[in-house]
Amino acid sequence: METRNFKRVMVWELPVRIFHWINVLAIIVLTITGFLIANPPALLSSAEATNLHTFGIIRVIHFIAAYIFFFNMLMRIYWSFVGNQFAHWRAFWPFSKKMWNNFIHVLKIDVLLFNEDEENLSNVSIGHNSIAAASYIVLFLLALVQVFTGFGLYADMSGWWLPKLFDWVIPFLGGDFMTRTIHHIAMWGFILFSLVHVYLVFYHDWLEQRGEVSSMFGGYKFVRRKRIKKTKIIKEGKTLIVEEEIK
Repeated sequence: METRNFKRVMVWELPVRIFHWINVLAIIVLTITGFLIANPPALLSSAEATNLHTFGIIRVIHFIAAYIFFFNMLMRIYWSFVGNQFAHWRAFWPFSKKMWNNFIHVLKIDVLLFNEDEENLSNVSIGHNSIAAASYIVLFLLALVQVFTGFGLYADMSGWWLPKLFDWVIPFLGGDFMTRTIHHIAMWGFILFSLVHVYLVFYHDWLEQRGEVSSMFGGYKFVRRKRIKKTKIIKEGKTLIVEEEIK
């Protein structure tokens, strides 16, 4: 029986992990407060209105979480140009032969639940697999929809210049009602993505046993040693390993 040797490899750098967990918290807060804002009767009370500020507090929390979500997204866009190969924007680029081969592989194994005829390590993604990368592109577009519609709805009541940049959104979409509807539909897209995402992370953690869940805390995954390419140089008669790259 073959002994499978693994090496611990840094996949998710600290900025990526910080972005991930800030994003998780921001989306949870935005979703809960968004539901309450969309359904104000749930907050009705028979108490004296003068002393009630519940709805205003919920709106403030929603707006603060929205700013955090927005600037956190800007940080991730920046890191997609300066981060490692797993965080780089090229890791999400779908128009390559390798990505399409991986897409078909993941579709067969994860979605259709076929068994592999023979093991091919090149089909096992170290960072995001192709379907995950495609879903993150869709998620990024949904995030843009939320930013534009959210700040568009907030523009009239804000005194800051940033939301004012989006005051054209409501007229462009045909009114306040349509803008809110799109904002709410995109929220359900985030909820659906989150459910599928959590399921697949735990599924792959169980199936591949490479530290899928723990990697988003510590950054490391376990990779087969045969996939590690060692670059060597000869210096003063000695062979030195100067770099290791993932094949």
